[in-house]
Amino acid sequence: MFTGIIGQRGIVKSVQRRNNLIVVQVDAGPLAKDIQLGDSVAVNGVCLTAAAKKGKVVSFDMMKETIAKTSLRDAAAGSAVNLELALTAKSRFGGHFVTGHVDEAGTIKAIERKPNWVAMTITVSKANRKYLVPKGSVTIDGISLTIGKVGKRDFSVYLIPYTLKVTNLSAKKSGDAVNIETDILAKYMLQ
Repeated sequence: MFTGIIGQRGIVKSVQRRNNLIVVQVDAGPLAKDIQLGDSVAVNGVCLTAAAKKGKVVSFDMMKETIAKTSLRDAAAGSAVNLELALTAKSRFGGHFVTGHVDEAGTIKAIERKPNWVAMTITVSKANRKYLVPKGSVTIDGISLTIGKVGKRDFSVYLIPYTLKVTNLSAKKSGDAVNIETDILAKYMLQ
């Protein structure tokens, strides 16, 4: 379980594609000291298991479901990823309940930039749109955000300068894929 509060922006060092598996190695920076083998780590919002570690570089295995459902299938060396460690009993809870089980990869439809404010509009499937409401929670690439507007096939979130500074969203552009996890509470209420 996570909160959507990013602990570190990591850099993908390598991507190894194998049969039914992608191994992603990430330079986790100072966060690496707190990652043990077997730990769950949210990488762009995807709950992955730390499978190997050498210094600050942590390796994660991605199987078919993760490859099919998330934007991590397009990970490339040099790209920035958002990292969050799993909650502990002593953790502060600053975002919302995030499982790390991505619902789909959406596409950034538009980005509107104004001084100290960015609006990002993202496509979403009809199946997941029903879980989105204005002022509700959504996770984009692992970041807990508040929904601004909801359209028939998209929704918008608004980004403050701090979010842009500490996450990978500052480098995103129209047409880029992002991982979407809808609010788990909405899912249970509407099932």
